[in-house]
Formats: sequence, structure tokens, C-alpha cells
Amino acid sequence: MRVYLNAIPLDLDPGTDVRGAITAHDPVMAEKVAAGLAYVTDARGIELPLEAPLSAGSILRVVVSARRPAPGGDADADA
Repeated sequence: MRVYLNAIPLDLDPGTDVRGAITAHDPVMAEKVAAGLAYVTDARGIELPLEAPLSAGSILRVVVSARRPAPGGDADADA
């Protein structure tokens, strides 16, 4: 099946999930997503879980965060 990741067409096996698509395209990018340094959205900008199954024609975008996570958790969280 053909899906699009950051406007690049990828031909993947039916049943591939978001994680599989990213890994097939760029394993380093997949590591960033898994580490929380980036996230994946659909064509509407809705964030997708890595386990979400894809269908032919899916459009994915990887958004890399410019912010680095604070050591020890969320700096804005109440103590």
C-alpha cells in the first residue's frame, strides 16, 4: 500500500502501523519519535499513536520539537 510521510511516497505492506512507516523511511527519525523528541500527525494535524494502523493513501507528518524536555520531568508541573 502507498502512504505519504512528509510528502514522500512509501510503499509498505498492508497492516503497517505508524511506527513501521517511520522506521522504513528513517530509523533515526523513528528513534526521535519514540523518545518524545518528535511526534506524528495525520493530514488534519491530529497526533497519532505509533501503534495506529495505516491504510492506503494515509498522509503522515513528523513534527520535530524545537524544545528539549526538562531534566526530571515537566518544569510547569505542580510540586
